[in-house]
Amino acid sequence: MQRREFLKWSMMSTAAMTWGSNHLHAENADMNKQGELPRRAYGRESVPLSVIGFGGIVVMDAEQEHANRVVAEAVERGVNYFDVAPSYGDAELKLGPALKPYRKDCFLACKTTERSAEAAKQEFERSLQRLYTDHFDLYQLHAITDVEKDVDAAFAEDGVMPWLIEQKKAGRVRHLGFSAHSVAAALTALDRYEFDSVLLPVNFAAILKGDFGPQVIEKAISQGASVLALKAMARQRWQSKDDRQRSEYPKCWYQPLSERREAEMGLRFTLNLPVTAALPPGDESLWRLALEIATGNLSPLSEDEREQLVVLSRELEPIFVKA
Repeated sequence: MQRREFLKWSMMSTAAMTWGSNHLHAENADMNKQGELPRRAYGRESVPLSVIGFGGIVVMDAEQEHANRVVAEAVERGVNYFDVAPSYGDAELKLGPALKPYRKDCFLACKTTERSAEAAKQEFERSLQRLYTDHFDLYQLHAITDVEKDVDAAFAEDGVMPWLIEQKKAGRVRHLGFSAHSVAAALTALDRYEFDSVLLPVNFAAILKGDFGPQVIEKAISQGASVLALKAMARQRWQSKDDRQRSEYPKCWYQPLSERREAEMGLRFTLNLPVTAALPPGDESLWRLALEIATGNLSPLSEDEREQLVVLSRELEPIFVKA
């Protein structure tokens, strides 16, 4: 293992140890029974969340009856964290009726790509209606990427953030967060407000080869914000030779870790960092695979497994790299 990679492992291990005293211990002692999907503490109020969430893309374009069955299965298997966004096609329309019978026992997260308050208000109200709810447990600025266009605009006088802070005070939003596609934008956002969480790509190749993520994780944890993970089961960007596999996973804009052993190591890599929960790919079969892995084995990676991921990451084109 090269020095650069060793230093990343050391930094992440230190952050995990600091975070673990408040989160991993709570999971093991109070929130998990043998053979069940583990739960970890989210936010400053320590809300217990399933370590695997349900992304609304799983039921996007599905028949309503099928969506109902998949959501019921998720709840039965211990999932209580559901995430959706207006930009996910008809996902809100399918998830709303499916989740309605279980809403009071679930943690529902939604997002907005709007940066002005006026546009966000309309989208917010529509999402509440579609999802059959009167509040969101978590509402997030979606996909902040550019400091000026996303962060500065959201925090402007007529931006979405002042309005969302009002909605939190009114109880229509219980927690505020953001999802980030840029290290610079994420760090800037964390400087602007005491967010409850960051939804971030936390992926072995992006971290080990692309140096994307450790800086944000470290800062979020130091401020008491939870980290929710995207792309734990991503392998790399699609390659030109991947057309056949791409057609097998039409809801993935990247090549997923579809081979069981690689998927297990990738998910364990992510969930042994200071991460509360992970959202698997939107493909239904990969979501089920993540559930099986998380229910069965989330032990820390061995030295040999770490080395395997280091070697694999050198061969890949990470989906995110630090700019």
